[in-house]
Amino acid sequence: MINKKQFFSYILKNIIVLAFLFSASCTKRETLKTASFQTHLGWGYTIASKEKLLIKQTVIPAISNIKSFETEADALKVANLVKQKLQQNLSPTVTKNELILLKIKL
Repeated sequence: MINKKQFFSYILKNIIVLAFLFSASCTKRETLKTASFQTHLGWGYTIASKEKLLIKQTVIPAISNIKSFETEADALKVANLVKQKLQQNLSPTVTKNELILLKIKL
């Protein structure tokens, strides 16, 4: 039979292990940062990880015209979509349908 001292020791060990696992899972997460920038024709966006540039998008993807985003807000909407995809280990490819759903001015 377990006495109180053994029980609390067991609980304390489990709390320590859980705290360690939680902190390890949080630190391994890559933080992706999005930013917008002005181009000659409008707006673009970047996505970086640990100060390393991963994506620099100066034109609207998935359309036949070479055209920058009309607004900073549009550029950031698409940047956040791509960021979500990367965080879910999905391809960062953007489709025309996704642009329409985000109400990006084409």
